[in-house]
Amino acid sequence: MRILSKEEENDDNAEVTWEDQQRINAFSKLNTRLRGLEEKIEQLKQEKEALDDLSTELELADEDQPVMYRVGEAFLHLPHGRAMRRLERDQTALESELSKLTDRAEECGTSMKELKAILYGKFGRAINLDE
Repeated sequence: MRILSKEEENDDNAEVTWEDQQRINAFSKLNTRLRGLEEKIEQLKQEKEALDDLSTELELADEDQPVMYRVGEAFLHLPHGRAMRRLERDQTALESELSKLTDRAEECGTSMKELKAILYGKFGRAINLDE
């Protein structure tokens, strides 16, 4: 960080038009949406890791013993084969959801870059869109 000179500090020659304000608002909304998506993606990655660990454990488990499998907030005793099928289905659904969220996050990031370029082009140092 550095201290701005008086000339740099008062560099607000650019007038904020209605369109500019709409772009700033759109950037803010996209930024908020992106942060939410990133949190959900992180949660899904942790859940995916847990399912991968479960898959490893089920491969080592005795096939004759029922398996405690979580469904929602409850645990059910399921036969080994049924638990494996359920696990595969859950992993597929999780990967699909993770892919969708990642695509949406990339779209937000692309839109934000476009808006950043426009706003920085007009306002320069008078606006701060970085974290």
